[in-house]
Amino acid sequence: MATKPFFLLYTLVVASFLICCHCTEERKVHIVYMGEKPKGGFAAKSMHHSILEAALGSSSGAKESLVYSYGRSFNGFAARLTDKEATRIREMDGVVSVLPNTIIKLHTTKSWDFMGLTLGGTVRFPSEGDVIVGLLDTGIWPESDSFSDKDMGPPPAKWKGICQGSNFTCNNKIIGGRYYNSEGIYASTDFKSPRDSEGHGTHTSSTAAGALVPDTSYFGLAFGTARGGVPKARIAMYKVCWSFGCASADILAAFDDAIADGVDILSVSLGGPPRPFFDDPIAIGSFHAMKNGILTANSAGNSGPDPRTVTNVAPWTITVAASSIDRKFIAKVALGNGQIFIGNSINRFALVGTYSLIYGGGAPNISAGASGDISKYCFPGSLNSYKTEHKIVLCDSISDGSGVLMAHGLGVIMSDSEYSDLAFSYPLPATVISVEDGAQILAYIQSTSNPFATILMGETIEDVMAPTVVSFSSRGPNTVVPDMLKPDLTAPGVDILAAWSPVAPPSVSEDDPLRVKYNVISGTSMSCPHVSGAAAYIKSAHPGWSPAAIKSALMTTATVMDPRKNADAEFAYGAGQIDPRKALTPGLIFDASEKDYVDFLCKQGYNTSTLRLVTGDSSTCPNTTTIGNAWGLNYPSFALSVIDGQRILGVFPRTVTNVGAPNSTYYASWAAPYPLTVSVTPSLLSFSSVGETKSFTVTVRGGAISQQFISGYIVWRDATHTVRMPLVVYTTLPPDDDEPMAARVRRSFDGSSRHHNNGILGAN
Repeated sequence: MATKPFFLLYTLVVASFLICCHCTEERKVHIVYMGEKPKGGFAAKSMHHSILEAALGSSSGAKESLVYSYGRSFNGFAARLTDKEATRIREMDGVVSVLPNTIIKLHTTKSWDFMGLTLGGTVRFPSEGDVIVGLLDTGIWPESDSFSDKDMGPPPAKWKGICQGSNFTCNNKIIGGRYYNSEGIYASTDFKSPRDSEGHGTHTSSTAAGALVPDTSYFGLAFGTARGGVPKARIAMYKVCWSFGCASADILAAFDDAIADGVDILSVSLGGPPRPFFDDPIAIGSFHAMKNGILTANSAGNSGPDPRTVTNVAPWTITVAASSIDRKFIAKVALGNGQIFIGNSINRFALVGTYSLIYGGGAPNISAGASGDISKYCFPGSLNSYKTEHKIVLCDSISDGSGVLMAHGLGVIMSDSEYSDLAFSYPLPATVISVEDGAQILAYIQSTSNPFATILMGETIEDVMAPTVVSFSSRGPNTVVPDMLKPDLTAPGVDILAAWSPVAPPSVSEDDPLRVKYNVISGTSMSCPHVSGAAAYIKSAHPGWSPAAIKSALMTTATVMDPRKNADAEFAYGAGQIDPRKALTPGLIFDASEKDYVDFLCKQGYNTSTLRLVTGDSSTCPNTTTIGNAWGLNYPSFALSVIDGQRILGVFPRTVTNVGAPNSTYYASWAAPYPLTVSVTPSLLSFSSVGETKSFTVTVRGGAISQQFISGYIVWRDATHTVRMPLVVYTTLPPDDDEPMAARVRRSFDGSSRHHNNGILGAN
């Protein structure tokens, strides 16, 4: 569920669901977004009922049609409508957008230590228990040791949430739980409560704010103390995801409740394709969260390494890529000729002795119409069980192992290089080796009449290359706002151990009968709660900081990543990997308020009438605004898209707030390769008090460039702090060029056209 293989069954279910939705003219759930709730007494449900009655022509029909009234934190509703009825409502005054109810994808012992947030060396704050982390996810398993409320007092007085459902109980750790299902679709395994049957939400919750659980492991692997970033923080679960996926109407309802309930940080490890902000329920919900002082952390998506795949790109959220930690899980293959090969696997099985080894391509199920060219991939039903029974099978692709299990195989060796930088667990002895090693094992099989092998139990080794951004993590550039760098930063999202639902299978096979309390999985879904936990950690130390201030602190203090290990550089990792300890004392922050984001939206082409509905005030957009320019937003990074073949020119005004020593002086420096020249004016900033602000301008110039991606950085330093901001300049296609942007950007990453200044490797 966290990475691509987890979506195989999900994709089929969703595809069939969507096809059925279009078979008839029956009403389908739509979201009607109406912006900020009106001032004064606001009877949301009555207003929404009146709109529906006008569109449907019937009071009883309006009542039956209404699914949700969003009125606690913003204005809108979800209702079952035909396309014609949706069109009528879209044309009514006061309506910002009408959206179909789309199905959105879901996108530890070692990881917090790897980022320096160790148990022994971490300062804990008395206000930790006042911080509430809300999660929009698959639910939570309240009986897990990670959610023990031992030595925790009652919830903070600001909390207004509830504990919903007959088979779900809250405590002083999990202080709230709600669930939403606008489609009314339930699998036999689903709980009609905030209880988690998938495992995903339990995993993300314990990663962000789980209690300390010593001596935890996955069958001896990843042994240590499982914990979240802020073990004493409170958790509120908003279950919006089910076995079929996550409906956008439910996501918006959860945002509406979470904001009004009083959460401090929102963690949202899910997302759909990028789209205009007020056509995107996550962007809408997180905008209103920002208005109420709540930072939303989002996963960047699992569609990498292709460019232009990053999702959740609204500037008022923090978008998180996934990177590795210095721990890797392997399982070795030992052949009868003495050769040993290392594969990636979280292998819990200990085979005793050696077993016959067979190539899937040599065991086709001819009666089912399979040839060797098919059976070599070990698809379910393609293997001849008379040949594979009680044998280890070599296969030419990665899978969930179900094809070998169906053919009564004992174990599987999968030859595939697509997922070489992470490991999965399987329902049988298994490991994933490289294509080159697979060729050598096949040569051994063909060289003897009695090939045999064994798969050794999984073990842990050190990953000396860490941190690197994992292959599945979605990459920039940003398709919605080209002049804004996304993702913002990266966090551990590979092979993360955390709590799990004991009714969910732990491996990639949904038929796996094993059940566990803690599981190891990967995805940007796993990196997102690391940032949520880090944000909660900062919030516990600085309860008055705005969402933008917390985001800025995390970005400008991030650990610089090595571009030699990450070909996509800042488009893969943004500002770098989070360092929660340094983020506590960033020195300077780039703050931003609702007004700043409104000005940004004006420059993206949103008009005055739309903005006033969204903001609920008298916001206006000047008629002279240049569409598409995001340079003026007070953002802690710099991005400049240039039409291929044109000269480089970008001017970025910025304002910083002093949160360090009262009397301090910062000096600017920068690094960028030819043909860029950068100027910072002024290049010295002196502060005399905490909270004082100073402005500066960054100007980027250069000659014409073609098919290039160039990156550098700008730094403000005083005697104690280093405030670092990434800078990227890249080419886009002219409007009449037919070549896809993704192809052009990908081409720009080859060795002949990439430019990098080695100075950024040492910056910190």
